[in-house]
Amino acid sequence: MQTKPTPPYGSLVAVGDSFTEGMSDLLPDGTYRGWADLLAARMSARTTGFRYANLAVRGKLISQIVEEQVGVAAGMGADVITLVGGLNDTLRPKCDMVRVKDLLTEAVERLAPSCGHLVLMRSPGRQGPVLERFRPRMEELFTCVDDLASKHGALVVDLYGAPSLADPRSWDVDRLHLTPDGHRRVAEAVWQTLGHTPEFPDWHAPIPPTPPPTWTARRTADIRFTRQYLLPWIARRLTGRSSGDGRAPKHPELLPYEGPTP
Repeated sequence: MQTKPTPPYGSLVAVGDSFTEGMSDLLPDGTYRGWADLLAARMSARTTGFRYANLAVRGKLISQIVEEQVGVAAGMGADVITLVGGLNDTLRPKCDMVRVKDLLTEAVERLAPSCGHLVLMRSPGRQGPVLERFRPRMEELFTCVDDLASKHGALVVDLYGAPSLADPRSWDVDRLHLTPDGHRRVAEAVWQTLGHTPEFPDWHAPIPPTPPPTWTARRTADIRFTRQYLLPWIARRLTGRSSGDGRAPKHPELLPYEGPTP
C-alpha cells in the first residue's frame, strides 16, 4: 500500500511568545532563529513561493497574544497557523486559570476557521525543582489544549511528554528557553505532525547520558542564573514590566521566507 504524499503547504503563521520567537537560538548577528524559522525553512524548500510570518514576541501573556496577534493571524489566510500561549501566565504568582483557558478558547475559535491547519502544543517542561510548583497549572492548560483540539479539529504536538525536552541539557542557561538543539527537536516534531517524512525520527528520545557536572560547576551555574536571569525576571514581575515591551514581531508580514537555513 502506497503512502499518500504530504500536500505542500504554501504559508505558515506563528503566534505566541518567546518560545515561538526563538529564544535562545541565537544567530551571529544577535537575532533569534528558533523552531518556527527552522520549520519555515524546511517548508519553503518544498514549495515555491512559500510565505511565512512570525508574530510572536517574548514575554507576552495570553491576553496580549489574543489582542495583538490573533486577529492579524486570522486575517492572513494561511495554510498553517501555530498557536502556543498561556505558559507565561501559569508562571505568574497570581494566575487566573479560568481566564487563561477562556482566552485560549477565544484564540482557537478565531484561528481554526481561518486556516487550513491549526497546530497547538503541549509545551515542553524542564525537569527541576523550580517548575514543580507550576506543573499543575501547566497540565491544566494542556488539558484545555487537548479539549480544544478535539473540538475544533486542530493538531496537537506533545512536547511535554518528550524525554529529550525535559532534559536540562535541552535548556539554555536562563532555564526558561530551549537551546538550538531543543529548537531543532521542536521543528522536527511539528514537521512530523504536519505529515512530512521524518528527518529526525527520534527527536523525542532521551538524550544519551554524559558525565554529570561537578558540585562546583552546578553552584557556579546557580549563582549565574540567579544574578543574570532570576533576579531581573522577579524585578520585571514586581514592576509590571515585560521583556517584550515595545518590541515588534520579527516577521510581521506574510511574505516569501528568505531567512537562515536549518
